[in-house]
Amino acid sequence: MKKLMVHFGCAVLSAVCMQSQAVERPNIVVIVADDLGYGDIGCYGSESIKTPHIDALAAEGLRFTDFHSNGAVCSPTRASLMTGRYPQRTGVIGVITAHKHRHVGLALEETTIAEVVKSAGYTTAMFGKWHLGYQPKYNPVHQGFDEYIGFVAGNVDFHAHLDQIGEEDWWKQDQLCPEEGYTTDLITRHGVEFIKRNKDKPFLLFLTHEAPHYPYQGRNDPVQYLPGKGLVGSPKGTPEIYKEMIEVMDEGIGRIVQTLKDSGLSEKTLVFFCSDNGPAGLGSAGGLRGKKSHVWEGGHRVPGIAYWPGVIEAGRISDETVMGADLFPTIAELANAPLPKDVVLDGINLLPHITEGTALSSRPLFWANWRGMAVRQGRYKLVTQPKNFADPELYDLKNDPAEKVNIAAEHPEKVEELLQCLKSWHHEVTDGVKKIL
Repeated sequence: MKKLMVHFGCAVLSAVCMQSQAVERPNIVVIVADDLGYGDIGCYGSESIKTPHIDALAAEGLRFTDFHSNGAVCSPTRASLMTGRYPQRTGVIGVITAHKHRHVGLALEETTIAEVVKSAGYTTAMFGKWHLGYQPKYNPVHQGFDEYIGFVAGNVDFHAHLDQIGEEDWWKQDQLCPEEGYTTDLITRHGVEFIKRNKDKPFLLFLTHEAPHYPYQGRNDPVQYLPGKGLVGSPKGTPEIYKEMIEVMDEGIGRIVQTLKDSGLSEKTLVFFCSDNGPAGLGSAGGLRGKKSHVWEGGHRVPGIAYWPGVIEAGRISDETVMGADLFPTIAELANAPLPKDVVLDGINLLPHITEGTALSSRPLFWANWRGMAVRQGRYKLVTQPKNFADPELYDLKNDPAEKVNIAAEHPEKVEELLQCLKSWHHEVTDGVKKIL
């Protein structure tokens, strides 16, 4: 494990302690869906997809209406979740693919949230998708996780567990270890077993689902990826299969929550649910513009739910603008764990807001990839081309959350202000950083 340089400036939030004196070191469960759109679950407006267990988390906890992934595609968002930093700072600026990038991964010099809480005595585990490096040296067990079972590619066949080029991709720790079963069910099963084994000590558990990412396969659908070939043809799927994939994931989340209750851990555990980016072909962005890979809202505004009985007031709705990188300092604070020293963190601690409703200070948020760049400051959002900051578009998200009306011509001073902000940020986060792909 990497040497972790730390300072000891963190303390458990007093409000949490007052509300629950027995939970000084709560468990943390982070559940990440893959390519789940803003409009793909019931509590965010879906009428066709039934997600009673996720909806219950929202009804009994806190639902964010303005939660954002740090990337509009998989790997960058996951780099931010692990490090609390914009993906540009880590060099993970695009998708780590099975075809071209099997030699790269999240730099071992980066400090992950698993390493941070492990230094404070937490047991750590991840079950599911990694997508931050194919080689064993980049495996989660070398990035702070005590246990790992899952796949390291961007996606695998839900039944055969082959990656996009037909290579076997199901790991136990840093060794290939084939296992029969539907990917979503396996992730749930290993999560349930981990909770039962570790109910007497604090833990951090990441459940990183593949659903509803392609290949679009239900529990009883045929294999689509073949050995040595990967996906034959284009992804096959229907709205019915997509619906089933999300509903099976929801069923598994219900099992996780029930296991926490049965183990007496429900009021000792924060559960956070989110998606890694906006939806792909079959998903719904809930009326927002764009989808996965776009820097418009549909590419990165995603569901975000915090659930903690006895601590988080049931039924709260937050319109604060927050992002995935915020989970890093939030989890560290919960665990009373030291933050990394001499490392720039972009995320902020959300605990005062989650537990008490404390308003967050205004700050700009940024996105950048090969499709475009964007900066959000309050109600205004600027979108540009990926090169030379060309063709700036300005949107008023308060009145136009779907980004239909470009008001750049009416507000040239706001365009210039946000353009300079975006340029300064991009220079800061990329200067001297080695891109890994």
